Amino acid sequence: MVYHPQTDRGIDGGDTDTIAAISTPAGVGGIGIVRLSGPDSAAIAARLSSSVPAPRNAGYRIFCDAEGGEIDRGILLYFPAPNSYTGEDVVEFQCHGGPVVLGMILARVLELGARTAEPGEFTRRAFLNSKMDLAQAEAVVDLINSSTETAARCALRSLKGDFSDKVSRIMDQLQNLRIYVESAIDFPDEEIDFLDDQQLITSVVGIRSEIAALLDAAERGKVMREGIEVVIAGLPNAGKSSLLNQLAGLERSIVTPYAGTTRDTVDLVIDIEGLAVGITDTAGLRVSDNPVEQEGISRAWQSISDADLVLYLIDITQDISDTDREYLGKIEESKLLIVWNKIDLDDSFVPSPTGCQADEVTISAKNVLGIDAIRSHIRVFAGITASDEGMFLARRRHLEAIENAQRYVVSAHAALSENQSGELAAQDLRDAMDELGKIVGTRSADELLGEIFATFCIGK
Repeated sequence: MVYHPQTDRGIDGGDTDTIAAISTPAGVGGIGIVRLSGPDSAAIAARLSSSVPAPRNAGYRIFCDAEGGEIDRGILLYFPAPNSYTGEDVVEFQCHGGPVVLGMILARVLELGARTAEPGEFTRRAFLNSKMDLAQAEAVVDLINSSTETAARCALRSLKGDFSDKVSRIMDQLQNLRIYVESAIDFPDEEIDFLDDQQLITSVVGIRSEIAALLDAAERGKVMREGIEVVIAGLPNAGKSSLLNQLAGLERSIVTPYAGTTRDTVDLVIDIEGLAVGITDTAGLRVSDNPVEQEGISRAWQSISDADLVLYLIDITQDISDTDREYLGKIEESKLLIVWNKIDLDDSFVPSPTGCQADEVTISAKNVLGIDAIRSHIRVFAGITASDEGMFLARRRHLEAIENAQRYVVSAHAALSENQSGELAAQDLRDAMDELGKIVGTRSADELLGEIFATFCIGK
């Protein structure tokens, strides 16, 4: 192994140095933590506090500087390898949470030979030391950054390995199937025609179904992780700001009877039954000579273009206008919900034709009528219709890997059922495994020969 002269880090990814960082947020708190990971962690801790407590036991210690002067008093914890978060020796100094005290302890730790940890390096070492796979490592960040309780529960499931287990199970099935196909290639003179076995085709179809289910779950998991962007649009004085305030449950936007009150976009994030929804209230859409209002309207159209879902409000007391129809025609119907507002003023109102096929709801933003229908529509639109039980968080790269794996399995199915080509099917199955391996951070090693002989009694 060759080492970098400055960091003593192996070019193959191995780490032999000891890293340190303040692990609690910046600012003042009751307790702050300085964490170390690496082979010198215990020795450095002993220099600061005279002794290290027994593994996984909290020890009250005095933390001292180079001259023996007291820096602080607190708790010292020691987790020897491999039973630690990173899989290395780990030490935590739990002291008073002032930035000066934490900085003094960190400075002393660095003085004794540790180096400052890079962003995410503790979790990266946990991954490299097989304490967690890549999807679980990503879930650590997702759990920290969760914007709703539901997202936090889903992130915890990913961290516990629910997502990884589903991926690994499919990878195991792909590998077993590939072994079977490779056997047909390597032993073509056997009396049984492996590639003509209907059970083989059935297995491929079953894997296709499992990957499709995984993709569906991952798509919902990505939405749960990222949330969706919703824009409220419409002509001036249609009630857009009132609707924003009702959805948010607070007075965020100014509401007046005068058109053109909102001159710029107003953004906030709300929790709709566990789904993080970014809501944007926009300036009323119209032709204006006011340069300030023109800029607000331009930003409104940009927000509409970028949105996942557009709530287009129409004031029922004015009915739908030609201008409304013109503006509706500029918005993709697939992401449009037409909202007829102010039904409290006319309980016999019947919506007029809009000229498009988008869904519609009737509400009174003032009297909170129909607001729950909008909330429900947003969740259905996002694909989050059931409870969060069994859901996990996913990222765009996960979806890309699953989609690629799905294409390879479809190709393998065609190679077997249409072309009777074991070589092509084996390569497709190998590629599908590699794609799924990207999710958990592993790539399938080509060690099939030994596995074939261990699994099948062939050649008797």
